[in-house]
Amino acid sequence: MAVTCCNFTQPSGFKKLHEYLQVQSYFTRCHQRSTCSVEKVFHRRYRGRLHVERWHGYQHVSCARGVELSPSVIEHVGEETEEGISKETLIWRAIKLPIYSVAFVPLTVGSAAAYLQTGIFSARCYFVLLASSVLVITWLNLSNDVYDFDTGVDKNKKESVVNLVGSRTGSFIAAYLCLAFGFAGLTWTAVVERNMRAILFLVCAIICGYIYQCPPFRLSYQGLGEPLCFAAFGPFATSAFYLLHGSASVMNHFPLSGTVLSASILVGFTTSLILFCSHFHQVEGDRGVGKMSPLVRLGTKKGAEVVKGAVLMLYALLVAFGLSKALPLPCIFLCALTLPMGNLVVRFVEDNHKDKNKIFMAKYFCVRLHTLFGVALALGLVVARMVNTTIFS
Repeated sequence: MAVTCCNFTQPSGFKKLHEYLQVQSYFTRCHQRSTCSVEKVFHRRYRGRLHVERWHGYQHVSCARGVELSPSVIEHVGEETEEGISKETLIWRAIKLPIYSVAFVPLTVGSAAAYLQTGIFSARCYFVLLASSVLVITWLNLSNDVYDFDTGVDKNKKESVVNLVGSRTGSFIAAYLCLAFGFAGLTWTAVVERNMRAILFLVCAIICGYIYQCPPFRLSYQGLGEPLCFAAFGPFATSAFYLLHGSASVMNHFPLSGTVLSASILVGFTTSLILFCSHFHQVEGDRGVGKMSPLVRLGTKKGAEVVKGAVLMLYALLVAFGLSKALPLPCIFLCALTLPMGNLVVRFVEDNHKDKNKIFMAKYFCVRLHTLFGVALALGLVVARMVNTTIFS
């Protein structure tokens, strides 16, 4: 069988062996001449690719000997390739910049719903709330890394902030400073706008974030992260931002409309999808420390089916809200344009749910869907206001 697969009597076999020996020679030279700065730069830049070539070399030599590589060898080479990730890439992953769309979308949709209702928009209020929301999300990310470090979930997670910084205490202090400044900004806005109902909604959203990850609750370990995420970023946050963007005289006595409630449900839905898909590449680590995320309970195959059902449900709800006139027609039309992105999420998860290296990107595809859908929803609300103003003016 080995002779059939790769016969070293063929010239191509010697060529591949020669390439392997060249790669081995490169690594030996780099270690012997580590003082050379040019070599260091070259080694850092091309290390990942050379590990792959080294892996192919292992394959060819083992094939020639008629030996099948064990899973441990495969895992070892995979770890070497993972170690080749630059520190800049790890920092980018730790910052999780795309995830901050979960601060931008509820605020933008809530502001647009208020504009539809009252025709009022305050840029100053919007940007103060955006900065405050970003600080609260930073608290969520940092404290999540701190508490996952405590439980051992992030023991081998190189992009964990605690692992990168090397200080659990520093990360903890930074997290709660962000929460303090963020909450101060939200409270100041609520006082200025004279709307205490809004701050109650925001407090509820922050409580959902706390009991999601912080001791002694840690409800995410019981698989309850997605419902808490839905409530926090959907009905609570979106409705609060809606209330803060209207005039005090109107919003203090005005009930939440069917439009903002419908929009908040859709926002909560897409936000929860991001969290759900972030578990795909962490199933083994979560199971090892007893974190019973939905994907630990279901498995990745059924999880892929859940993602497909969730995306279908998202657009079904969109149509239902449109038919019931809870959402204006421009929202339905513009949100329907995001269908290709929804289809991409479904196809990507179905094709790659077993590959923990590729499926890592699933949450970022969900972030794109969340952002595009949220922007389309907000734009639809603004367009509906403009159309109504034109018709009745």
